Amino acid sequence: MSDYRIGVITMMVSKSGLIPLSDLLTIICSLSKNIFLVTGDEGYSFFQKDRRLKTYNVSHNTGTFVITRILNYLVFQLKMSLLIVKTRKQIDIFIFFMGGDILLVPIITAHLLRKKVFILLAGDPIQLHISRKDPLILGLKTLRFFSSEFADKIIVYADRIISDYSLERWKGKIVIARQHLMDFDSFKIKKEYLLRECIIGYVGRFSEEKGILHFLHAVPEIVIIKPKVKFLFIGVGALQDTIEQYILNNNLSDRIILTGWVSHDVLADYLNTMKLLVIPSDTEGLPNVMVEAMACGTPVLATSVGIIPTFIKDGETGFILENNTPHCIASTIINLLDDEKTATVIGNAYQLIQNEFQFEKRVEEFTIILDDAA
Repeated sequence: MSDYRIGVITMMVSKSGLIPLSDLLTIICSLSKNIFLVTGDEGYSFFQKDRRLKTYNVSHNTGTFVITRILNYLVFQLKMSLLIVKTRKQIDIFIFFMGGDILLVPIITAHLLRKKVFILLAGDPIQLHISRKDPLILGLKTLRFFSSEFADKIIVYADRIISDYSLERWKGKIVIARQHLMDFDSFKIKKEYLLRECIIGYVGRFSEEKGILHFLHAVPEIVIIKPKVKFLFIGVGALQDTIEQYILNNNLSDRIILTGWVSHDVLADYLNTMKLLVIPSDTEGLPNVMVEAMACGTPVLATSVGIIPTFIKDGETGFILENNTPHCIASTIINLLDDEKTATVIGNAYQLIQNEFQFEKRVEEFTIILDDAA
């Protein structure tokens, strides 16, 4: 184990963010015994008792009005900067993760203290705000621009991210590495595909950018042609009431099961009940649930966003939607339920995940990056 002294800094972390953060910390902790974590919300609650880390909590109240949001965000960044100053003698490298690319004030603080600054991109918070028509989009883009200017390294998990995030200007400081891990002991084929009921699943946030309403509105068209199919919606979010009301209004209560939030410990069991997992998102990075489904022998139908096409080749390792309109989703699912290529696709996807998501690969990638910074 090396003597790297590493600080990991994130925005507020929800339950859905615990897995990617945990994956990164598992990799980093295998390389160093000096790890500091600055986070908030579920991130702090989950990791505060982890003996591998020294964990600090920073709270953030967003507010409703634009001016209030700006002021609260500035206060939040100043709190983080103060922690960086306090721990400056204990940390050499700061990794800004999960929204860290818009934490400009802490990044500048670390830079001025002559610390190495890495930005690790996971998903695109700006695309999320664009989908929500946030009036502060220009400000967020400005924060990312200057954060990228001050960073020593920008870590992305695929070449495609460079163009998707308009990072060409900083290509000289960009390196490729993934923080994604796979627990192959938990996520594996437990139930053979041919023995599964005709259940089509969705796993994720109940929010607009995830395309869940498009999928929901495709259900009536699907059940007309495939009357035995059922749907499993796993997750929670702002659209919960809208979804429940749609189900009632369209008499779909016997077709759609809403599980609420599901612990990651039992997610593999749910994936092993599905004939198909649908990811109809408008924006994605590399969805963990996509990789987990492929490891469980569950074929994936997804939109061609983020780096999903890097792993899902249509008809080879999964299936790609032409678009995420309800009609397109419905017609594609109807065709796939009769597709004889599914067994081959499942086998190809399973082998791909086995090859690409080994722990040793992730450790090697980050070792090279950290050694280069030393």
